[in-house]
Amino acid sequence: MYYMEMALGQFSSRGNVKMYEKLSPVLKGEVLKEIDDISDGIEGVKSSGKASYFLALFPYVIMIALLIRASTLEGAGDGMYYFIETDWNRLTDADVWYAAVTQCFFSLNVGFGSIIMFSSYNGFSHNINRDALVVTTLDTFTSLLSGVTIFGILGNLAHEMGVDPSEVLSAGGGTGLAFISYPDAISKFSFAPWLFAILFFFMLFVLGVGSLVALQSTLNTAFSDAFPNVKHWVISTCTAIACFFGGINVRDTAILSGGQYMLDLVDHFGGTFIIFVFAILEVTAVTWLYGIDNFCLDLEFMTQKKVGIYWRICWGILMPVLLIVIFIYFIATLQPLTYGVDNLYYPDGIAAIGWCILGAGVLQMLY
Repeated sequence: MYYMEMALGQFSSRGNVKMYEKLSPVLKGEVLKEIDDISDGIEGVKSSGKASYFLALFPYVIMIALLIRASTLEGAGDGMYYFIETDWNRLTDADVWYAAVTQCFFSLNVGFGSIIMFSSYNGFSHNINRDALVVTTLDTFTSLLSGVTIFGILGNLAHEMGVDPSEVLSAGGGTGLAFISYPDAISKFSFAPWLFAILFFFMLFVLGVGSLVALQSTLNTAFSDAFPNVKHWVISTCTAIACFFGGINVRDTAILSGGQYMLDLVDHFGGTFIIFVFAILEVTAVTWLYGIDNFCLDLEFMTQKKVGIYWRICWGILMPVLLIVIFIYFIATLQPLTYGVDNLYYPDGIAAIGWCILGAGVLQMLY
């Protein structure tokens, strides 16, 4: 799907909203045509590209430093083994498949529109085959690196507490792993816990800034496509101000005693559930409405290479069918949302807010 989004953005030279208009008359009623001047948008991408050197490389420095430190701790091996240990019986659990797919979406930023946005500024004949291979390979390596590092440190905490590594995940994983379990483990370091705490949270800050750069650029591109006569800096300023005040509201909620409780609710409905739905709608619109043959012809025209049968089967059959089956299976076995390892149930009124967030997002895309 990452490769497909790169191809869509580069071929259409549009952001994630206008891309559908330029892709097919079936989807919007217009035929593709290349734009003559995208220099205004390129300036924004160039500036964010310069920042990306630091935003992308600095976390690796911190993760490698933490990995080296984690490897020297007692019990780290048990935590790392727990990370790679496989329970094959869980393959029948819908939550596992749902979590795996949404993790891939988050890790590669698929379904958020940023891949389409960034690739829309590529040259028409840019080698996206190379880019897709490099990025997905590095993403897999980064996920393994961060996982081994985190569970190595949690293994040390389990050793100090005299419990199994699974019991250390007191927050039940997810956001709680980053903001509760992991900080608790770092605080128990015998050597300079304050230093590793600063490095870890600064790394989270840098990763957050990197994600926000991509998401705000996606928003800027959508507005620039809709209002081409408005200067790019005006749009960037307006979206930055709106995001700032929106962030203040989120901050005020997060610092309350139930902040983590509400964060998990919004993360479930507005951060994972809704992206899964968007991904299904995007894939079916491109491969089934626009047509896999048309999409492959566009890709062949752009790359001057014939699309193999492997990609046709993945895009046309496997990817949409698997996404739909996993989603239906997940919905059919859906249980009331709970928080933490104690399985605290959300009140019906609070859970209804989550469903409203999901519904509002889907309605925006459909209409």
